[in-house]
Amino acid sequence: MHNLRYGFRMLAKSPGFTAVAVLTLALGIGANTTVFSVVNAVLLKVLPYPHAERLMAIVENEKVTGDVSVSWPDFIDWQKQNEVFQCRKWVSASLSVLRPVTSFAW
Repeated sequence: MHNLRYGFRMLAKSPGFTAVAVLTLALGIGANTTVFSVVNAVLLKVLPYPHAERLMAIVENEKVTGDVSVSWPDFIDWQKQNEVFQCRKWVSASLSVLRPVTSFAW
């Protein structure tokens, strides 16, 4: 208890240092909370779909540009030739950090 009172007295003697220390702690805690919230929402939470473990994202890969969106005619051809997957939906998402370029729900 004595050390706690001594610490508060020292902080009261130097208000500039106290303000910087409190601001630094507040920014650190806020940044940590933000990063955890994003990681939790994007990576850790289960998707709100039944049988989410069965969802797949399919993209075409080109040598020059890498992964690209699958065109609608290609999707229709794949769907007609499909003997393995049960296709439910075609979604062409916009480029985003948090979403795949193209995703399918099979």
